[in-house]
Amino acid sequence: MKTLFIYYSFTGNGDIVAEKMVELGADVRKVALEKPLPRSFFWSVMTGGFLAGLGYKAPLRGFDPSLDGYDRVVIGSPVWNGRISCPINTVLATLDLTGKEVAFVLYAGGGAAPKAVSRLSKSHPSAPVVVLKEPKKYADELEKLDGLF
Repeated sequence: MKTLFIYYSFTGNGDIVAEKMVELGADVRKVALEKPLPRSFFWSVMTGGFLAGLGYKAPLRGFDPSLDGYDRVVIGSPVWNGRISCPINTVLATLDLTGKEVAFVLYAGGGAAPKAVSRLSKSHPSAPVVVLKEPKKYADELEKLDGLF
């Protein structure tokens, strides 16, 4: 099975996950915002968290929604305000995941992200959700991905 990892990373945690996904044999596609979040970490967290709470779908720069040739799609997102990030809201609204095996990898400062997991379990009931606590800081968290495939 050919796997594609589509992800957004604001602080670099997603990039660390992407490196591990490549090791596991996945192709990687990083998502970029058309208009970046504010430069100040405080304001970017406040803005991103507020918009994520609203379920906002952020415009993306150069996103390729094609899934041709992929059997499995793994979607990676930071957890903002108990929800997946705005860029990944857009990805999910854009992709046609019909007939694809889907999984999610969330990276969260608090670790468990129960609200985000619950929401994803309702919208994608058969998709496994792996939550990593700050993989950039806690490298051993990446071991949770070994059982994903």
